Amino acid sequence: MIIDCHGHYTTSPPAHEEWRRRQVAAGPGAPPGPAPRISDDEIRDTIIGGQLRVQNARGVDMTIFSPRAASMAHHDADAVGNAAWADLCNTLIHRVCRLFPRNFVGVCQLPQAPGVSPANCVAELERCVTEYGFVGCNLNPDPSGGYWTDPPLTYRWWYPLYEKMVELNVPAMVHVSSSCNPNFHATGAHYINGDTSAFMQFLTSDLFRDFPTLKFVIPHGGGAVPYHWGRYRGLAQDMGLPPLPELLLGNVFFDTCVYHQPGTELLARVIPVDNILFASETLGAVRGVDPETGHPFDDTRRYIEAVPWLTASDRQQIYEGNARRVYARLSAQIERQAAA
Repeated sequence: MIIDCHGHYTTSPPAHEEWRRRQVAAGPGAPPGPAPRISDDEIRDTIIGGQLRVQNARGVDMTIFSPRAASMAHHDADAVGNAAWADLCNTLIHRVCRLFPRNFVGVCQLPQAPGVSPANCVAELERCVTEYGFVGCNLNPDPSGGYWTDPPLTYRWWYPLYEKMVELNVPAMVHVSSSCNPNFHATGAHYINGDTSAFMQFLTSDLFRDFPTLKFVIPHGGGAVPYHWGRYRGLAQDMGLPPLPELLLGNVFFDTCVYHQPGTELLARVIPVDNILFASETLGAVRGVDPETGHPFDDTRRYIEAVPWLTASDRQQIYEGNARRVYARLSAQIERQAAA
C-alpha cells in the first residue's frame, strides 16, 4: 500500500470557505451563523475531480487528509471563532472519509488562537480522535501568522496538548498556516521557516525527555534541515548534546514534499529511511508541470522511484511502514473504514 501522509482538502466546496469569510468579516463575538449546506454530491464532485483523480493516476492508495492548511488562519479570528471554524472543517473531513473510506483517513485542525493556551485544543483533538476516528492533528507553531508571538513548541505552554497527544497515541504534523506578514510568502517562505524553526526548537530542548513517545512529522522535506544537517550536527556537538539520531530521530520525522529529484535524493541520503514518510501535498502549493521533466512538480512518487540506492524494502518503509508506525492508530482505522 502507498500512503500519502500529507493531504489537504484544498478543493473544498466554495460555500465552506465563504462561511469563514463571513465569520471573519463579522468580527469577534458575532454569532457564527448556520453551517453551510453542502451535499454529499458536492463533496464527491470535488474529490473525484481532484484528489481522487490524482491518487488514481499516481498509484496512491490512501491519503492522510486534513483541512486546508492555509485556511486555518488562526490569526484571523479569536479562540471562539476558531473553535467554530475547526469544528466545521473537521466535520467536513469526516464526511470525506465516510464517503471515500478506502481512500482517506482524517487528521484534524486545532482551534488555536494567538496568545491562547493550547489546552484550549484538547477537547477538539479528543473529539476528532474518539468520535471521528482521526489519527493525528496539524499543529501550527505560529498562530500569529508570521509574527511568532507564542512560546516555542518546546515550552511548557504546549504541554497540556502534548499530554493528550500521548494519551491518545497520535502524532502532530507541524504545519503553519497563511502568513499575514508581507516579509514571508506563505508557501515559499513561511512554511519552510516554520519547518526549520520547529526542528531547531526540538534540538535545543528536553522535550523528548518529558515525552519520550511524542511524535512530530515535519513536512515539506523538513524545510532547510536536510540541506544544513552538518550545521545542526555541529550545533548539537557544540552544545554538548547527543548525536542527532539519538537526540531527535526517535520522535521527529520528515515527509517527501520536495518537488524535484536532487532535493529528494538529498533527503534520502541525509535522513535515515526509518524517518521518511511518503507525501505529496496534492493538490497543494505547487500544481504545475515541470517543463524540465514534463511531469507535475508534486508527483513525488516518481522521485522516490528514481533514487538509485533505495531498495524495495526502503521504499516499502517510506511508502507505508513508517506511516503505520508514526500514526499508530492508522492501521486499525484503515481496517475499520474498509469494513464500513
